[in-house]
Amino acid sequence: MATYKIGYFVGSLSSRSINRVLSKALISVAPEELEFTEIPIKDLPLYSPDYDADYPPAGRALKDAIAASDGILFVSPEYNRSVPGALKNAIDWGSRPWGTNSFARKPTGIIGTSPGSIGTAVMQASMRSVLSFLDAPQLNAPEAYIKFNPAAYNEDGSVRDEGTASILRHYMEEYSAFVERVLAANAPGHIGDEHPDGAKLTR
Repeated sequence: MATYKIGYFVGSLSSRSINRVLSKALISVAPEELEFTEIPIKDLPLYSPDYDADYPPAGRALKDAIAASDGILFVSPEYNRSVPGALKNAIDWGSRPWGTNSFARKPTGIIGTSPGSIGTAVMQASMRSVLSFLDAPQLNAPEAYIKFNPAAYNEDGSVRDEGTASILRHYMEEYSAFVERVLAANAPGHIGDEHPDGAKLTR
């Protein structure tokens, strides 16, 4: 059985993030062929093209971590009906400089939890637009908009409620199968290749 390295982002910087709880729960029910490494985002400065000529250590570490991953999982809250600023900043770092888009052809999954009933649905729609531009294939179904119930989780991140565990397990099984399909079909020829269209380099 092949093993796939999955880098995951937690979109919240909060020490009490319910999406970090969700990330632990997802890992606890994921198929054994997936190996997870968190890609940290809290130490990144705000991205500017001025950094493109000489990325700081935090930016290089982020891009290296994405490059080392077979797939990327985003576990994030929704802020003001969109992507949290810290996560969007990390995506900007990972996609630059132009022609070194680290997300290209990486199979991605988007999931999040919220105290509200819509469970990060609008954030996920915003993320899909960004990832489409970055040529990052997305698991489109099943969608997972999780209303957070603290009673469903143990302190170690394992899932106490079997109904919740079943939903999360199904999502991770589908994501694992999606990663396998995308990696089997990958071929060169996209904006992240070594020799991009020179006319786009000044964007």
